[in-house]
Amino acid sequence: MPPLLQVTGISKRFGGLHAVRDLSLEMARGEVLGLIGPNGAGKTTAFNLLSGFLTPDQGAVRFDGHSLAGLKPHAICGLGLVRTFQIVRPFPHLSVLDNVRVGALARRPLMAEAREMARAVIDRVGLGAKTDQAAAGLTLPERKRLELARALATEPTLLLLDEVMAGLNPTETAGIVGLIQRINESGVSILLIEHNMRAVMTLSHRIAVLNFGEKIVEGPPAAVANDPRVIEAYLGEEYVHPPAR
Repeated sequence: MPPLLQVTGISKRFGGLHAVRDLSLEMARGEVLGLIGPNGAGKTTAFNLLSGFLTPDQGAVRFDGHSLAGLKPHAICGLGLVRTFQIVRPFPHLSVLDNVRVGALARRPLMAEAREMARAVIDRVGLGAKTDQAAAGLTLPERKRLELARALATEPTLLLLDEVMAGLNPTETAGIVGLIQRINESGVSILLIEHNMRAVMTLSHRIAVLNFGEKIVEGPPAAVANDPRVIEAYLGEEYVHPPAR
């Protein structure tokens, strides 16, 4: 079976800065791929290139048999590749239901159908009690779940998660990890940027490591965590390995 996502040699410069250099990745259907690396390694730029918010200077991206060259984010979303954002910005004065309904309208243009989908997704992420509350009144963990709900409402095949656990305490993080596992078990493939290594090791089937815009290692979580190049570039000698998936 051909890969769900095939990234071949994509690069992006900003002036003299080579933010992403000759990056190649593949993902199978149903896979969770962790993308890690130090701040400034090019991870979010890579997400922007895959989701149409930036255009690669070179290279190609194919998703589910389609070339993504020249496609805008809404068109890529329509194919089933959807991303969340590290900085969560819901529509603050809209209710949780209306925030999620905006996402649902991407595939369900009839308002009643979009509302029904939004309610189902809100329950799925654990925000059912907040359905009619304005997004401005949500806590940070609830806003993170709302961001996930808005993305899930578009009915993705591949979900790109950009630091969805940033700023959460261990209990809140564990709740999001469990939610992501359930999303993956439902058939959604996941590409995950995350600095919480325990979460990455728990969730990922494979991990790719970026440093200065280049992929330096890719492989199973335990092998990546023990690779000297990864320890030097990112984890540090004091890293204590969490249980591998």
